[in-house]
Amino acid sequence: MSNPPDLLTLLRELPGQELERSFAWRDGKSLSYAYLLAQVAAWRRLLARQTGSRFALYSSDSATFACILLGAWQADKTIYLPGDVLPATCANLSALVDGYLGEFPAQYAPLTIDSEDGIQASPEFKALLPDFPGLVIYTSGSTGEPQAVPKFLSQLASEVASLEQLFGDRIGDADIVATVSHQHIYGLLFKVLWPLTKGRAIHAQQISYLEQFQPQRGDKPVILISSPAHLRRLPAVFARDQAASIRAIFSSGGPLQAEVAFTVGRLLGSVPIEVYGSSETGGVAWRQRIADADDSWQVMPAITWRVASNDEVLEIRSPHLPDAGWHALADQIQVVDQQRFCLKGRVDRIVKVEEKRISLDALERQLKTMMQVADARVLLVEQPESELESQLKPQLKPQQRQRLAAFVVLSAAGLKILAAQGKLALNNMLRDGMAHAVETVALPRSWRYLETMPVNAQGKTTRAALLALLESPASGSSELAGRPLKPVVRLLEQDTHRVLLELTVPADLLYFNGHFDGAPILPGVVQLDWAINYGRQYFALAPQFLGMLGLKFQRAIMPGMVVQLELLHELKHDSMQNPPKSSLVFRMFSTAGQHASGRITFGASHAAS
Repeated sequence: MSNPPDLLTLLRELPGQELERSFAWRDGKSLSYAYLLAQVAAWRRLLARQTGSRFALYSSDSATFACILLGAWQADKTIYLPGDVLPATCANLSALVDGYLGEFPAQYAPLTIDSEDGIQASPEFKALLPDFPGLVIYTSGSTGEPQAVPKFLSQLASEVASLEQLFGDRIGDADIVATVSHQHIYGLLFKVLWPLTKGRAIHAQQISYLEQFQPQRGDKPVILISSPAHLRRLPAVFARDQAASIRAIFSSGGPLQAEVAFTVGRLLGSVPIEVYGSSETGGVAWRQRIADADDSWQVMPAITWRVASNDEVLEIRSPHLPDAGWHALADQIQVVDQQRFCLKGRVDRIVKVEEKRISLDALERQLKTMMQVADARVLLVEQPESELESQLKPQLKPQQRQRLAAFVVLSAAGLKILAAQGKLALNNMLRDGMAHAVETVALPRSWRYLETMPVNAQGKTTRAALLALLESPASGSSELAGRPLKPVVRLLEQDTHRVLLELTVPADLLYFNGHFDGAPILPGVVQLDWAINYGRQYFALAPQFLGMLGLKFQRAIMPGMVVQLELLHELKHDSMQNPPKSSLVFRMFSTAGQHASGRITFGASHAAS
């Protein structure tokens, strides 16, 4: 019997397999391995005719992405994977690549295959060469400008093999669903290359937020590939059939707070498996929390590691790296035993301000201990001198001044203080709260208050996204100030137990901020809040919220959309002795179809006996 295929021999081995089984699902329809092979062959033929060896690829559909990527490798083309197709990104790529594939703007003339290109029967494929430079990916830009990272196919194949060795048995034949993009190394491995190599079906369309998650056909279990940013926004209520279909959850992109990990475990039945690594190193370690006290990471197979004696930085040797030398990461660690360590902070987040060494991680931890703060990021920002300062020192070159900027997501307590006392008072309150623990020079001088942290398609908050908030026209005022919180409402129909409203969603609605960067959508929790708010406005609902039933979010609501909200009030008397209960049935729909629906139940307050 021949050896099972790996990433390098996948396509060569597939013709002997069951080609009608699903390699992917799109809009509930199966895409077979026969379809995959035909599409890959078409892309190979197209790219083989092209001059040049470097092509940029961007596709939001994981099935299309997989077909193009595998076809390019068969045509000996190196693929550049940008994280987005913003104008600046495309302009930077234009100096590096020979052509474009996928969803680039029309001005870049992305290549396409003809409809007849995908019908060739029984295509033959070659095994890929381990030392072929198959990819150039980009770091997330969390701590600086994104950096290009080349990857040999041997590195990717080795990482796929490690993931299967570690987690293959526990995930079995489950399908793959993701909230993260495959344009970054984590999503690329976990939602495309690993499942393809091991015969697990992938869901072609990324879910932007977890309210969209639906149980799969025929009770087929799924693996959820997600990130801390998405899991922190987990809906408060998940239907039983939604949670039951999830066999395991993976999270990467940053450490997951213990309380979030256990909340996810309680709601979805599985504590997330966290993966630690980087674009450069691939996977390094993993953990699945069991108790609050243990936050250690388990080193992955084939990783050799040590601690640099001078600064306690983690160094590794790994088959996921391009060579056999030692590679230093930017993380300081504390050794637990021969296979485990704890993360202490990043050395690239230690900065100098007026010759003082300051840890940005420590400042963020200090802010997060305060009751007014739900989340925080601190950056060192270079600020040019003002025009007046330059005029006072004409003989000198313009100088760059350094300042610390804090980006804060406020808690409920913080929001109340901001509304009652204003931004300046809150700034001073937070600075005073940090003063006992940090030197005066380390206190932030700029403050931005956000509804949520801006995140990219990978669920990461990048330095560039935060700096853009400082440079925005509203930089002199709170990010929360002046932004609408409600839609524009028009009453269409009303009777005793039913109301129909037209809601026009403002394009600058506050809740679009950070949800999500580049593709804003209305959070499900906001839709619920609106339903309850207008329900209480038009009906005499019982005072106490009891729960929700049949909650579904079918289609995203985007800025500027006009939707209709139908509210039905149902009143129920259990007996003469019990106070009445009521329920509010809501439905949001538009010309695009139904967006959301559910039943919210209310009862009498238990405050009085």
